[in-house]
Amino acid sequence: MHEDELETAEEQHLRSLSGALTAAEAEGDERVIEAALRPKTLSEVVGQVRVREQLALLLDAAKGRSRAPDHVLLSGPPGLGKTTLAMIIAAEMTSPLRLTSGPAITHAGDLAAILSGLNEDDVLFIDEIHRMSRPAEEMLYLAMEDFRVDVVIGKGPGATAIPLEIPPFTLVGATTRAGLLPGPLRDRFGFTGHLEFYDPSELDLIVHRSADLLGVRLTDEGAAEIASRSRGTPRIANRLLRRVRDYAQVRADGLVTLDVAHATLDLYEVDRLGLDRLDRAVIDVLCRRFGGGPVGVSTLAVAVGEERETVEEVAEPFLVRLGFLARTPRGRIATPAAWEHLGLTAPRPSDTGTLFDP
Repeated sequence: MHEDELETAEEQHLRSLSGALTAAEAEGDERVIEAALRPKTLSEVVGQVRVREQLALLLDAAKGRSRAPDHVLLSGPPGLGKTTLAMIIAAEMTSPLRLTSGPAITHAGDLAAILSGLNEDDVLFIDEIHRMSRPAEEMLYLAMEDFRVDVVIGKGPGATAIPLEIPPFTLVGATTRAGLLPGPLRDRFGFTGHLEFYDPSELDLIVHRSADLLGVRLTDEGAAEIASRSRGTPRIANRLLRRVRDYAQVRADGLVTLDVAHATLDLYEVDRLGLDRLDRAVIDVLCRRFGGGPVGVSTLAVAVGEERETVEEVAEPFLVRLGFLARTPRGRIATPAAWEHLGLTAPRPSDTGTLFDP
């Protein structure tokens, strides 16, 4: 290969990593896109003002002392930027980042292997930390507090515990269910930050920033429409932006306008509040087939043709947050807002006698 060809390939690679992607190139590697759209510093992060300020203070103090910062626990729903903040912590401290996840650590030996490979001031990120095995959690207690682990050799009465010193490091744990973390583990984090859902105005800024990085031309109205249907989640906003970009490229002149955004999101069955096909199916079945409830979640899942876990983990949290669905000891019930969204008239409590019973 000639030298000029090598330079061209290198330029293309750097351009893809920096985020200046064309619509055609963007389909090549979604992981490159996700990495390119992530903020690299705390100052680039939109929203989460309180958590950003708290983290900035924590990191600046650690830099001033030339020591690794305290362990950090980040909690909140998926897609709000926990992984991004972990990467920013490592970048701000100019430290290497090691990534793993709770489900991947099934034995204490798995964690011991990870910890023994750390260098001083490394940042270890454990996603979904609440799903670690119990033996690994107990090993992590000692590692976080005393920076050592006890490796057990052998079994039964002849087993021997060998202490293994590990260099000071910073653990960043991410969880969508902080309540499942044992108290002793939760208490060992020096800082806990809870990430909140984003306002439409903040998502609007994120959509504009991502569009600039992707080389997408869009109007303010188009960006606002994407933001309003993104369920308060940057990950969803970026995903919808890419789909709207595809539509504008194939069926329009490449400019994302309000009409283009409307047409795209209608095509992908995302309504004006951000409800998708599954969300609407749940409240539609609940209202039309079961009279608004109460109905058990298993029955509801069978009625919409999904697994119980899918309804509970994917659809219900957003519907509850919107005030469309309520969880009661007797089952799920649809609220008047859900009936109104479907264009239906909610029955009076006296019509069923049980509709809004606790």
